[in-house]
Amino acid sequence: MADVRVAGSPEPAAAAARPVSDHGAEPFSRLGEFPVSFFSAVMGLSGLTAATQRMEAAHGLPAGAGTALFALTAAVFLLLSATYLCKVIRHPEAVRAEWSHPVRICFFPTISISAILLATAAQGVDAGLSFGLWAAGAAAHLVLTVLVITAWINHARYEIAHLNPAWFIPVVGNVLVPIAGVHHAPPDLSWFFFAVGLLFWIVLLTIVMYRLIFHSPLPGRMVPTLFILLAPPSAGFISYVALTGGIDPFGRLLYFWAVFFFLLLLPQLGRFSRLPFTLSWWAYSFPLAAFTIATSQMAGLAGSRVYAAAGTGLYGLLVLVVGGLAIRTLAGVRRGEFCRPEQ
Repeated sequence: MADVRVAGSPEPAAAAARPVSDHGAEPFSRLGEFPVSFFSAVMGLSGLTAATQRMEAAHGLPAGAGTALFALTAAVFLLLSATYLCKVIRHPEAVRAEWSHPVRICFFPTISISAILLATAAQGVDAGLSFGLWAAGAAAHLVLTVLVITAWINHARYEIAHLNPAWFIPVVGNVLVPIAGVHHAPPDLSWFFFAVGLLFWIVLLTIVMYRLIFHSPLPGRMVPTLFILLAPPSAGFISYVALTGGIDPFGRLLYFWAVFFFLLLLPQLGRFSRLPFTLSWWAYSFPLAAFTIATSQMAGLAGSRVYAAAGTGLYGLLVLVVGGLAIRTLAGVRRGEFCRPEQ
């Protein structure tokens, strides 16, 4: 079967040549090795889009940048979706292998989460498009949540060492549904998703902290997933405000839990900076975007200049992080660093 490469990957010297794995033996298909975790980039771009829209609204700025980012993010989502669909058709065995992997299975919901986030960003662009993306994303995410948790329960090979903060990804998706859901469906449906997400966040947080404290350290390439700890309380706060229309003591608890996790991650920055670049670095982006939006919302709800200044500073950091990740990812694609067999 002819090899299929991601756009921008280096061409071999001979047109018919196929890439060879670093193990020096068998050729491999770049399409077959295309990872579902690529969709985490869409989550990061969607988070930046939503944060930009929030800052534009907060400061009375034109919606140009937010709309442009939405178009870019939608284009990336369509490109990745088409590529992964080709993988499903041409390499179903590779998709099954990803689904059977104790870590990679957690990234399948990034597809539905991307649709949910795009639905949220599309509210100010086209209400019909927002509803379509939200309905498809929420339905797909519910199915994926049930399937992933069922796979966890029925496993025959998982160990505590397989657990890492990426396991929060299915949970985060449920918490995100109400943000746009309150505009598209009866409130109880949004409360359902919020309740499911909150329940499994509490359950998984307990297990993940046990694993981090009492077992071997995370593998180097999974260390960036520690940043995912910031996402559930940040996204939970945004959703809770959308559901209740304001802030109350429980909302403040969610926000300040997020603040604590942000502070807890600061001493890890030196460790993060020494790691080689992988796609898992995109785990920095969406949690930071969610925390930025939550802080901006706190500024509006509490009427505090401190929160407003913090939100602006976090937004500047988010732009730098996502911009840097995008540049590094494009460079990696050009050099053929991705879509290779796992070492």
